[in-house]
Amino acid sequence: MLDTEDLSPADEAVLDLLAEGRVTAPFVRDETGYSLQYIRDVLARLVEHNHARKVHDGLYELVDDPREDDCDE
Repeated sequence: MLDTEDLSPADEAVLDLLAEGRVTAPFVRDETGYSLQYIRDVLARLVEHNHARKVHDGLYELVDDPREDDCDE
């Protein structure tokens, strides 16, 4: 699991969009201006740390927002 201090501005932007609903990498790219490859890397990292999951080919949803975990402490 990632901690708040582990999050980059891109991680934060992707998490904000995931909090609103399911996303695709191209949608996140269009909304944030980051490159498509960088967004794919961010999404893969969030999946690796169990904060997001791939529900279908190219479609992601939020599982656990690491920013909320830090608020519980």
